[in-house]
Amino acid sequence: MDRVEEIELKIDALSPQEYSRFAHWFREREQALWDAQMDADSVSGRLDFLFEEAAKESSQGLLREWPAHQ
Repeated sequence: MDRVEEIELKIDALSPQEYSRFAHWFREREQALWDAQMDADSVSGRLDFLFEEAAKESSQGLLREWPAHQ
């Protein structure tokens, strides 16, 4: 049995309260990792194409507000 399988078994054995705590921790961790990756991509210039595309579409009048105001 590998480590992931061991972890899965341990998670399955958690009480509902323990699972809730774990799930909250895991979601927070995933969000922090995603934020860090987005920050790194932004600083490195990997996302510059998005700004360039938005500027081009804006100059062509192709952008609209999101979410759309009703």
